[in-house]
Amino acid sequence: MRVTIENFWRDEHYKNGYDMVFTPHVGKSWLWETSGHLDFYKEGMYPNMVMDNVDYYAKPMNCPFHIMIYKNGKHSYKELPFRWAELGTVYRYERSGTLHGLLRVRGFTQDDAHLICTPDQMQDEISEVLRFSLYMLRSFGFKDISAYLSTMPEKSVGEKERWDAATESLRAAIEAEGLEYKVDEGGGAFYGPKIDLKVKDTMGREWQLSTVQFDFNLPDRFDMTFVDKDGQEKRPYVIHRALLGSIERFFGVLIENYGGAFPVWLAPMQVKVVPVSEKFNDYAREVEKSLRAEGILVSSDLGDDRMNAKIRNAQNQKIPYMLVVGEKEMNEKAVSIRKRTGEQENGVSLSDAIALIKDKIDKKEMP
Repeated sequence: MRVTIENFWRDEHYKNGYDMVFTPHVGKSWLWETSGHLDFYKEGMYPNMVMDNVDYYAKPMNCPFHIMIYKNGKHSYKELPFRWAELGTVYRYERSGTLHGLLRVRGFTQDDAHLICTPDQMQDEISEVLRFSLYMLRSFGFKDISAYLSTMPEKSVGEKERWDAATESLRAAIEAEGLEYKVDEGGGAFYGPKIDLKVKDTMGREWQLSTVQFDFNLPDRFDMTFVDKDGQEKRPYVIHRALLGSIERFFGVLIENYGGAFPVWLAPMQVKVVPVSEKFNDYAREVEKSLRAEGILVSSDLGDDRMNAKIRNAQNQKIPYMLVVGEKEMNEKAVSIRKRTGEQENGVSLSDAIALIKDKIDKKEMP
């Protein structure tokens, strides 16, 4: 299931003009000193490791590494924007009392990205990343989505003019999408305003997932520049962006939302082939092989239980489809399709059954 989520995530990022980057799991102390993490976030970081007389720290965030990629050379306005994405595993020393299953862990993979753009490109980038965020959440079945706009706090870095421009670009993007939103006055981080997207699951509980966050701190700390049209070096805008938050937490939210009865494309096992007796095990294997060749996640229950027990086990596991096979199905190269809801259709050709399941997968629908 995680492979399915990550493959979909990567495919959609490539379609939306992102490049994938990969960064180390540890960094030298000067990196975290420059970023400010050792000043502001040290209690949330794991203790240092000394190697070759140099202090290293496990990364709590991916951002400084992405900025170091940018700092690897000089850049012109003609190259921007950069859209760099990473499924980057980070490590945070959460206290034991705060840990909570998949929802709060000490090592997790952020679906991180950083947009580096000119001031002229800011509005288009914000509008596009918000559209992309909504598309991704809706693809996983979340329809009830609201936005929270957090503005400049009393203590902040960066010029007020940049804060105002960034805040208005976020507001304009939210309103263009027709989202309901609330303003958290002064609730932004000290380094920039942000949008948080929250979803409601099937039980009406609210979960905070996507974040679009400006950062006026790191560009200054790392002296990021680009050469503008007038030949002068200027500061780019840096926008942090996470669509799903962390893969582990998002996985937990999906479990809570669907109660384990996932849409066909997300189900860790999409089909269980059930022979009515051991005489039809060979045909069950043939059916399984045909489905597997089409990329469908399938297994056959060839155990000693009776057919009804096998079906009950598959339904308890919330597998979307059971394909029941006996003598009639074997002779006609067919299957009987039983959904986890109990609905059944008999005598469906194997080719039609495969087409039906693949269509549900492609459309991200329930069985």
